[in-house]
Amino acid sequence: MLKMTARALPRAIPTSLPPLSRLLVSVALLLAAWEQRRNSRSALTRLDDHILRDIGLTPDQAQSEGTKPFWRD
Repeated sequence: MLKMTARALPRAIPTSLPPLSRLLVSVALLLAAWEQRRNSRSALTRLDDHILRDIGLTPDQAQSEGTKPFWRD
């Protein structure tokens, strides 16, 4: 499966696409964003305390973020 990062996702969907295509692209982008968010949050819960300090988070903050549902920002 192709791995996409948030930076690789297009910011705007071309208006030249037919409406159904725009809808399908929007859904695909949303699903890709959700997958990336789920993976990031999962990885965050596995980080050691000293690494969390390096990125400015406490273990409680990391756990709180890591347990959020993937659809929440």
